[in-house]
Amino acid sequence: MEWIALLLFVAVIALLLAGFPVAFSLGGTALLFALGGVLAGGFEATFLSSLPSRVFGIMTNETLVAVPLFVFMGITLERARIAEELLETLSALFGALRGGLAISVTLIGMLLAASTGIVGATVVTMGLLSLPTMLKRGYSPEISAGTICASGTLGQIIPPSIILVMLGDVLSSAYQQSQLARGNFSPDTVSVGDLFAGALIPGLMLVVMYIIYLVISAMLKPDALPTHLRQEDEHVSLGKILRAIAPPIILIVAVLGSILGGFATPTEAAGVGAMGALLIALQRRSLGLERLREIMQGTLRISSMVFMILIGASIFSLVFRGYGGDDSVHAVLDALPGGVVGAVIIVMLVMFLLGFVLDFIEITFVVVPIVGPVLLSMGLDPVWLGIMIAINLQTSFLTPPFGFALFYLRGVAPPEVSTGQIYRGVMPFVGIQVAALIILAIFPGIVTWLPDRLYGP
Repeated sequence: MEWIALLLFVAVIALLLAGFPVAFSLGGTALLFALGGVLAGGFEATFLSSLPSRVFGIMTNETLVAVPLFVFMGITLERARIAEELLETLSALFGALRGGLAISVTLIGMLLAASTGIVGATVVTMGLLSLPTMLKRGYSPEISAGTICASGTLGQIIPPSIILVMLGDVLSSAYQQSQLARGNFSPDTVSVGDLFAGALIPGLMLVVMYIIYLVISAMLKPDALPTHLRQEDEHVSLGKILRAIAPPIILIVAVLGSILGGFATPTEAAGVGAMGALLIALQRRSLGLERLREIMQGTLRISSMVFMILIGASIFSLVFRGYGGDDSVHAVLDALPGGVVGAVIIVMLVMFLLGFVLDFIEITFVVVPIVGPVLLSMGLDPVWLGIMIAINLQTSFLTPPFGFALFYLRGVAPPEVSTGQIYRGVMPFVGIQVAALIILAIFPGIVTWLPDRLYGP
């Protein structure tokens, strides 16, 4: 009956590509396959008996409470127009340097990634704010588009990231399954804090690699990254710089530092972040009742979507396992040439291709629960695997012709910026991210060093 599990997976992917809602595609398709199997005598209905406890587990999962809190924090900071003030300040500060504006956009993307964690919002915001400015100052459309898309996708990897919170919960479950399958009945756990610690150095490494590329490009192609003669009204005082940069940095340090230092759980730190975002918005006088209503409605929509997907994914995984799908995946990956290395390469390639057509949330809740336990049972480090998945999908979201970040920017870019120019602009950054993946594969200690130092024995 293993072929039915494959058919179930294909049917779900087809429905997602057709545009059906993720949660209902997962849960509805799985229930239909289960009903058909029960009527045909090929599926044991007892597999679904654990569904109520799974749903209750999702509802009472303290880690997942961090999701709506981080979403609230991100939307609040977006509405507070923090990006606009950062761009104005940093462009005035670095604009006189060749390529300075592009470096400013990269640094702002890093700060927004760490404070909002929402890729789509970051790319759209930076596209609206910085792209017209870069074009006006003589930057080539390719460099401008590539920098904005690449810096916007940093929200995938730089903590505190909503994506890492969700991935951490899924990987924790997969890690426990893999250990139980190997006979360890007191399994270790992997936490969201572990993923945050593991992602910090690779995320900063990517930022540094982006900036190095921009500096080299400015030297080789000075016309594409010109200098900007500062106007008298663009003088930036130290006080103005601190007013623009200090609040988001203090908030990021408070949230991330409390998690990494072991002073707070991710959920507690997310509460601090939500309150801090409100205080920043109040300080900037950008938080009226109407805007607060918009923030709360946006948080409710995104959080409801995430938790409905979680419930749908639970139903899907139960039915998939009931048809023997997990055993089939294990057998296929074990039979691949190259052992563990071959299995990792194939899984990463499949996820990369799926990233063209599926959102990170969909891949996290559909694909990772299937392949995660198998790969982790082969002895892979869960933190390293999680960071590799995150960067891999970040690369997928940036790669033409189907990368999500490209569609986000295309939607807000002026007509004079062609789709071809956007595609050409992101390709060097795609190469940088592939290079980063190779570096992390060769030197996994870059990922595991900080978690081991903070949480190791």
